[in-house]
Amino acid sequence: MKYGSLVIEKREYVVLKKLMNLSGYYKDATLAKSVRKLVGELDAAQILDENEMPDDVIRFNSIIRIISDKGWEKSFQLVMPTESDVRNNKISILTPMGAAVMGYAEGDTVIWEFPLGEQKLTIQSVEQQNKHINVNMVL
Repeated sequence: MKYGSLVIEKREYVVLKKLMNLSGYYKDATLAKSVRKLVGELDAAQILDENEMPDDVIRFNSIIRIISDKGWEKSFQLVMPTESDVRNNKISILTPMGAAVMGYAEGDTVIWEFPLGEQKLTIQSVEQQNKHINVNMVL
């Protein structure tokens, strides 16, 4: 990991904790496992103020390009569950892919469990969209 642990902006951390508290209610076993893993990583995360956040760290609304060790590539925007739109490459944080990449940085490699098995992903690029989430709108 480029920064030694996940790097999360303070307001986004609050939102993530609220969303992750629902993890016990997920019926999909892979998603529940992904959420539990992210919750564990959040415990050791670096929590930073907005002005301290590195530009290459994946946040809400970041556009990410990843490459799998299986040979496929994907670009998507990481969004809140209410903005999820797979056809337009907007992936919710409450999916295995979304949970897998949150807080990682460009160049990091992530090993994560997906419905079709474990995958090794390399984060090729991260582009910030500067659209901030409203903490009060969550749940």
